[in-house]
Amino acid sequence: MSDSPTIGITGVTGTIGGHVARLLAEHQLPLVLLPRNVAKAPRLPDAVVRPVDYGDRNLSERSLEGIETLFMVSGRESETRMDEHRSFVDAAQAAGVRHVVYTSFMGAAPDATFTLARDHYATEEYIRDAGLAYTFLRDCLYADFLEGMVGDDGVLRGPAGTGAAAVVAQADVARCAAAILRDAATHAGVTYTLTGPEALNMVQIAHIISEARGRHVTFHNETVAEAYESRKKWPAPDWQYDAWVSTYTAIAAGEMEHVSDDVETITGQRPMSLKDLLLANPR
Repeated sequence: MSDSPTIGITGVTGTIGGHVARLLAEHQLPLVLLPRNVAKAPRLPDAVVRPVDYGDRNLSERSLEGIETLFMVSGRESETRMDEHRSFVDAAQAAGVRHVVYTSFMGAAPDATFTLARDHYATEEYIRDAGLAYTFLRDCLYADFLEGMVGDDGVLRGPAGTGAAAVVAQADVARCAAAILRDAATHAGVTYTLTGPEALNMVQIAHIISEARGRHVTFHNETVAEAYESRKKWPAPDWQYDAWVSTYTAIAAGEMEHVSDDVETITGQRPMSLKDLLLANPR
């Protein structure tokens, strides 16, 4: 077992947190896995498992004791997510955590078009104000989600116009996070923008999915009003509809089109393209 600072990893039952945990376990680093449900945590050699709940400060503070570097995967989308983030950051500060690596969103800002990117910005500011060392990973829209955004009728629909997004694979985000956590001090105070190798508009995305899956997929550029109406078939609160629709309007506004080289800078490897990702995961 290494004598490196103890690393805490949240989100270990999910795709990114779980991948990060497995990558770090390969290096025999001292890990504390921090799931909400301990029974679902991956079983990794020498890793300690402790429960956390972002909204339960006392529980989280106890579980974070002894952790120096914390990988904080943003909480589940909910109306109370910001309150839960604040509670968890407070717990980290009280427990003596020194450095937080947080999964944020590309273009996080108080006036971002994508409504949830505003919450990510507020979380970043709260971590800064807590006096913790930080590294922020501002991820573009996950390429892994795009195929699931296609309707049963083979149509990808939303008010994205001709805007493009430099979508990033979750595996690349995980590789970046693992590399940073292995030497967190080197990345202290840095905000990275994690993207794929190219910016794609929705017509291009539909074409790539079509080619990779052998099915006909098209893009329909909805108006904003049409987008809200078409999503009413899924019962949801207003803030959720706003988030769904503003994903597309943020693309239309050009807020996800910048292609960054941060993935390659951090990992030494070129990021996966959407085509690479789909072909690597046949269905």
